[in-house]
Amino acid sequence: MAKAKTAYFCQECGYNSPKWVGRCPSCGEWNTLVQEVIEKEDKKPGVTWKSVNLASRPKAITEIVYENEPRIITKDGELNRVLGGGIVQGSLVLIGGEPGIGKSTLMLQIALTLSDKRVLYVSGEESEQQIKMRAERMAYQSDKCYILTETHTENIFRQIEEFKPEVLVIDSIQTMQSTYIESGAGSVSQVRECTAEYMKYAKDTGVPVFLIGHITKDGSLAGPKVLEHMVDTVLQFEGDRHTTYRILRTIKNRFGSTSELGIYEMHGAGLREVSNPSEILISQRDEPVSGIAIGSMMEGNRPLMIEIQSLVSVATYGTPQRSSTGFDAKRLQMLLAVLEKRGGFRLGVQDVFLNVAGGLRVEDPAIDLAVIASLVSSYEDKFIPASVCFAAEVGLGGEVRAVNRIESRISEAEKLGFKKMYISKYNSKGLELDRPQMKVVPVAHLDQLFMDLFLGQ
Repeated sequence: MAKAKTAYFCQECGYNSPKWVGRCPSCGEWNTLVQEVIEKEDKKPGVTWKSVNLASRPKAITEIVYENEPRIITKDGELNRVLGGGIVQGSLVLIGGEPGIGKSTLMLQIALTLSDKRVLYVSGEESEQQIKMRAERMAYQSDKCYILTETHTENIFRQIEEFKPEVLVIDSIQTMQSTYIESGAGSVSQVRECTAEYMKYAKDTGVPVFLIGHITKDGSLAGPKVLEHMVDTVLQFEGDRHTTYRILRTIKNRFGSTSELGIYEMHGAGLREVSNPSEILISQRDEPVSGIAIGSMMEGNRPLMIEIQSLVSVATYGTPQRSSTGFDAKRLQMLLAVLEKRGGFRLGVQDVFLNVAGGLRVEDPAIDLAVIASLVSSYEDKFIPASVCFAAEVGLGGEVRAVNRIESRISEAEKLGFKKMYISKYNSKGLELDRPQMKVVPVAHLDQLFMDLFLGQ
C-alpha cells in the first residue's frame, strides 16, 4: 500500500502548505495550520454525486434557455424574507450559529411545515429518537419529512438517488465525511470536499440544500473561509441563549438583499415568528425615565422602531468612560463631539453609556437623532414623552440630514401609535406633516430640536 500523503491546511482561510509554518502566508493568522491526511495514491474513489451531463460544452449566452422557476414559499414568513422571497431551486444555503441557539430546531420546523415537498433531513449529530422527540414537542406532523442518521456522503448519496428528495437538509456539515479524503470529520479538507459534493448535487438536480454549520469561538463560521464563497446564501442565527428572542440575519445572498433579518421567539414548542418586532424592541414602563428615546431604523425593506437608552453621569474615577452596546463606538464619539461643539454641552467630563434595547446592532445613520435626544435627555434629566420618535442623520455641523425611505418609517411609527415624529427639514418635501393620528415635525438644526423638545415641556 502506498504511503499516505499529508499537508497542512489553514483553519481560517483554507491555505494549503506542504510544511508547517507559524503564520499563514495567505490570511496572516498565527498557529492556524493543522496537519491533515489527503487522498491516498492507491485509494479507489468512493460513491459521490455524479453529474449526468458529462459532455458539457460552452454555450453562447443567447443559446441558454432561462426558465423563471417559482421559488418555494414556506409557511415561515421570516425565512422567506431573509432568503429574498422564498427558497430558490438548486440553491445551497448555509446556516450558522452558536451551540444551542436553535439551528436544528429551526430547520426541523421548516422541514415539517413543507408539507407539499419531499424533505430529507440528514442528521449526523442526533439519533432518530431524539429528532422524533423534538418533533413531538413542536407538535408538527408531516408524512413527507424523512429522517436519515448518517455521516458518510457515500451512503447519503445512495439514499438520495433512491429517495429523490425535493429539499435536502444536512445537520451539520462539520459531521459529514467524504470517502475521497482520509482526514477526520470536521477538518478543513473534509468540510470543503463535502460542501463541494452537495453543491454539485444542488446545481445538477435543482434541489435546494440547507447546510447547518458550527461557528468558532470568535463568532465566525467554522471551516475554511472558502466555504462561505462556495455557497449561495449565508444566514447567521443570533441571539442570547438566556433570552427568548432570536435573529436570523443574512450575511450573503446571491438571490436577494443582504440587509434583511427575521426575528423569532423561542418557546417550548419551537420557534414562533415575530411579525411586529417593534413592539418587543420598545420597553413598556409605568413611569417616564430620562435618557430614553425611540428611533426608526431600516433593516432591508423592514422599518423597525427601536429604543435607545443613555446614561450620562459625572466621571468620578478619572478618565471619563465611553461605552456603547449595539451602536458604533466611533460614531458615538463623533456625536458627543457635535454636542460639545455645536450644542454647548459639557460632556467631556461625563461618563457616557449607550445601549440599543433588544440586542440589535444598529448601522443605520437615521438613528443619530434619537441618540442625540437620548444623550441630552439623560444629561438634562428631562424625559422624552413616550409618544415621540426620531428619524434623521446628524452632521458634524449640527445639521439634521435627510434619510431614505422616510414614508415607510412614518407609516410604521403611525401604526404603533406615536403622536409626534422629528425628521429632517430636507425630507419634508411632498410629505403630509399634519396627519390624522400623528404630527411630523421637520427640523434643520439641533438647536431647533432642543427648543421644541425640551424647552417646550
